[in-house]
Amino acid sequence: MPRILYVEDDETLSFITKDHLELKGYDVVHHADGALALEDFKAGDFDICVLDVMLPKVDGFTLAAEIRKRDRDIPILFLTAKSLKEDRLEGLKIGGDDYITKPYSIEELILRIEVFLRRNKVRSDVPVQEYKLGEFTFDFNNLTITHGEESHHLTEREADLLKFLAENANRVIKRSEILLSIWGEDDYFLGRSLDVFVSRLRKYLKADERVSIDNVHGVGFRFVVPE
Repeated sequence: MPRILYVEDDETLSFITKDHLELKGYDVVHHADGALALEDFKAGDFDICVLDVMLPKVDGFTLAAEIRKRDRDIPILFLTAKSLKEDRLEGLKIGGDDYITKPYSIEELILRIEVFLRRNKVRSDVPVQEYKLGEFTFDFNNLTITHGEESHHLTEREADLLKFLAENANRVIKRSEILLSIWGEDDYFLGRSLDVFVSRLRKYLKADERVSIDNVHGVGFRFVVPE
């Protein structure tokens, strides 16, 4: 039974959401403040975190940063107010995998959760998928990119994006193509999210000057890898 750490201080919303998730078969651990949630995360074993941004004691961003220090693999899904557009990007910059804006439908939230959990299962069931990217070795199954003795652990979304780029290396890739493949839709704010993840991958790849993610103005990107 997948175990969800769900942190939301709105009493009514959290009751409804928790109830629906449990009806779907999930084991949901709910907290109304970030401090208690962090203590539970340290002691527990979770498959995904669903975090509101505006929380008492410890806010969702701080909580996510602490979670990332302890677990680079676990998917983190932020719940953000629709009016706070920059929150979405801030959450991604500190290690979040995705966000969903309030008000949201329970069906959409469940779909997002299922996507991440399904990817985890697929990643564990398939044969080892490794990509040689210049001097880097990218291990998709274990969410790592290695250069010499240095290894970086990737988030779910970072690994999905790098895999897509690796499989389409040295050609121009449209932004819409990436968004539809990774996020399932194409809109302005998802495009901004894509830029955040590209920026994160560039930092991991800077050790080999022959490997780069180049902007193609007005079109998208080219992932340059030596043949």
